[in-house]
Amino acid sequence: MSSSEYIPDDARAKRNVTILVLAQAILGAQMPMIFTIGGLAGQALATNLCFATLPISLIVLGSMMSATPLSWAMQTFGRRAGFFIGSAAGALGGAVGAYGLYIASFPVFLLGSLITGVYMSAQGFYRFAAADTASDAFRPKAISYVMAGGLASAIIGPQLVKVTVDAMVIPFVGTYLAVIAVNIFGSLLFFFLDIPTPEAPAEDAPKGRTRWELITTPRILVAVICGMVSYALMNLVMTSTPLAVVGCGFETDTAANVVSAHVLAMFVPSFFTGHLIARFGVEKVIAAGLIILAGAGAVALQGVELENFFIALILLGVGWNFGFIGATSMLAGAHEPHERGRMQGLNDLLVFGGVTFASLASGGLMNCSGGTAQVGWTSVNLAMAPFLMLAGGALIWLLLRPKEA
Repeated sequence: MSSSEYIPDDARAKRNVTILVLAQAILGAQMPMIFTIGGLAGQALATNLCFATLPISLIVLGSMMSATPLSWAMQTFGRRAGFFIGSAAGALGGAVGAYGLYIASFPVFLLGSLITGVYMSAQGFYRFAAADTASDAFRPKAISYVMAGGLASAIIGPQLVKVTVDAMVIPFVGTYLAVIAVNIFGSLLFFFLDIPTPEAPAEDAPKGRTRWELITTPRILVAVICGMVSYALMNLVMTSTPLAVVGCGFETDTAANVVSAHVLAMFVPSFFTGHLIARFGVEKVIAAGLIILAGAGAVALQGVELENFFIALILLGVGWNFGFIGATSMLAGAHEPHERGRMQGLNDLLVFGGVTFASLASGGLMNCSGGTAQVGWTSVNLAMAPFLMLAGGALIWLLLRPKEA
């Protein structure tokens, strides 16, 4: 591929960041929408409550399955093509989900969720696209700013849920129809994206490391582990939150408010996370994220009052932000440009594989580990501990390695 593709151009990078921030805000609104009502809709359709969060799990599974093909498509045809594919899948997933609700078919509803996962995967590449034309100095800020676009989606998504959840005779159908409109209008932004399409590699072009060589590189391995744990634990707890809030006697609107506060906390720190990485180093920011995630679990275990839910979910969002953006920044600086398609696809395959496992476990822990919502919520938060120890241990191992290693 052409070397000119990778010449840093921060003026171009800033224009692309603006487009990607808007995409994160508009198109990204569908994720808090679906995550707010997906488990509740699943609970209404499923014959076994243990499978209530299966729709969320299949979204993540779809994301995991499509990560590598999408990465290949972007490497071959450009970022814009990959993002259009994601938006088309988001609209189709919303349509199939709405139809599944209309005919009260859990399998059809699950199919819609699986298709929606392709959009979720494409959204995950926004952060990498922000770094494509950025200099080393601007890269962490570019990634951070794009993630900050989720701040608007945190407001737009839950508000759309409140307006649409009972807009049709069948609950939740209106929300899934709104998802279709979000994808159609939001995808128009990608016409303005200016990231060069990679040229076919020349025969003498560097081939780069194999996937095994990449993943066994210590810095890449730790970045993947920390990104996977940060995202998986956030998903584990967030997926169960609407079920826990409603199960503890609060209204659906209250659950939407808690999710909104959580998503705000996920993205508000993005305005300064990049600056923190530049000043203190990516390892310290990741470590702070893991500690804050542990704090979220500790607060959730203290009780099921409304303030516990709000504080725990806010901490969960901030911890995810530091851990995931830090891991993304570490990964983006640990591979060569010609290894981009191979490594980024592998990373998201592993990350969303962990998130799939977490979302599957979330419903089981929440609904099937005890007789009450309180017991299930306790189980969900206790499950965070071993994975936080894994990520923390990996980060400490990396820091203790000799610099020349």
